[in-house]
Amino acid sequence: MFKKILIANRGEIALRIQRACRELGVKAVMVYSEADRDAKYIKLADEAVCIGPAPSAQSYLNVPAIISAAEVTDAEAIHPGYGFLSENADFAERVEKSGFQFIGPTPDSIRTMGDKVSAKQAMIRAGVPCVPGSEGELPDDPVLIRRMAKAVGYPVIIKAAGGGGGRGMRVVHTEAALINAVAMTKAEAGAAFGNPAVYMEKFLQNPRHIEIQILADKHRNAVYLGERDCSMQRRHQKILEEAPAPGINRKLIERIGERCVAACKKIGYRGAGTFEFLYEDGEFYFIEMNTRVQVEHPVTELVTGIDVVRTQIMVAAGEKLPFTQRQIEVRGHAIECRVNAEDPYKFIPSPGRVTTWHAPGGPGVRVDSHVYTNYFVPPNYDSMIGKIIVHGDTREQAMARMRTALAETVVEGINTNIPLHRELMVDAKFMAGGTNIHYLEQWLDERRR
Repeated sequence: MFKKILIANRGEIALRIQRACRELGVKAVMVYSEADRDAKYIKLADEAVCIGPAPSAQSYLNVPAIISAAEVTDAEAIHPGYGFLSENADFAERVEKSGFQFIGPTPDSIRTMGDKVSAKQAMIRAGVPCVPGSEGELPDDPVLIRRMAKAVGYPVIIKAAGGGGGRGMRVVHTEAALINAVAMTKAEAGAAFGNPAVYMEKFLQNPRHIEIQILADKHRNAVYLGERDCSMQRRHQKILEEAPAPGINRKLIERIGERCVAACKKIGYRGAGTFEFLYEDGEFYFIEMNTRVQVEHPVTELVTGIDVVRTQIMVAAGEKLPFTQRQIEVRGHAIECRVNAEDPYKFIPSPGRVTTWHAPGGPGVRVDSHVYTNYFVPPNYDSMIGKIIVHGDTREQAMARMRTALAETVVEGINTNIPLHRELMVDAKFMAGGTNIHYLEQWLDERRR
């Protein structure tokens, strides 16, 4: 096991990784920007190094500063968390060439799965079902593009090969709009991701977003930890997640989970990862793989009893997975609500001073947050300030516990989206289970009328 790990991230995930290090008896080095000087996890760290001013480009995305911090503190490994540099293959390569262990997949795996076109091709070879569409990058010839779209069938969606986070995609309903949409998406992709390549997929009308959590070690062992339903989204950004996914046959989950495990072994994957699928009419369609720990990993932890972050660190240190597929059992139901510093219905960010912070408690309630009373939420980063996660024997009990937890939560001084979560927890269609990825936006549109 490592003696010291540098955590190259901020916010709740930095604190989450720090806690896993404590449990393993590993010292945690935190890097931070000037905006995060007063963060809780900085005060709790064994060592902390300021790596730059508030803008991410000068701090959390500053690779030389992070590597230097690891060198001066004698860290042995670097954990990237999620976001920032977590899926940057060049960073992972730089970490390992500098003599540190990257707590995540190999740079080659990140490159393969980070490019949506190569990821799709790898999954097709591994027998994982994919959304019908172009086999690879779209050609420049408009005639060929129109022919592909006609074969796939409208509506289609044009996606950036190097995209992510809900950006770099455009739905096309008619042939007349196709070529212009491809050109616009290419331009956006080149500007946002440095890669103008785009591809085409059939746009499914009412799918759910279902993902499979996997863990793999360096010894070609891999397992899947059930599934999560992440269909409650706005502009492709997840709002709440739950595990297991309501109303999906367990045999189907087992079949797709086994294919994900086989794909991991085929590409030599290591660490934590998530296969994301669209699910419609009893069929799964692969859309992308996240080669990092997910924001929503706690719901999987609560239903399986497996610490995903701790396991990430263990396999990075060369240990074998401490469990087999047969030993993994999904028990009960878990729900996670993301708490964002924003207007609950207009979604305008709300940075500022938190004058009161009271977190909920009780049986089956977990809060992952770095916030405290008098904490200042900086305007420089993502608006998520924490997560409320609950577990119950049944989905009904989990929902009841979440309603109680949300009622107990007090955040003053800034706006949060907690009022939105309170409404969703009593929404009849959410309570019935199985809403699709468009449901929340339709719900919000109706609410505005």
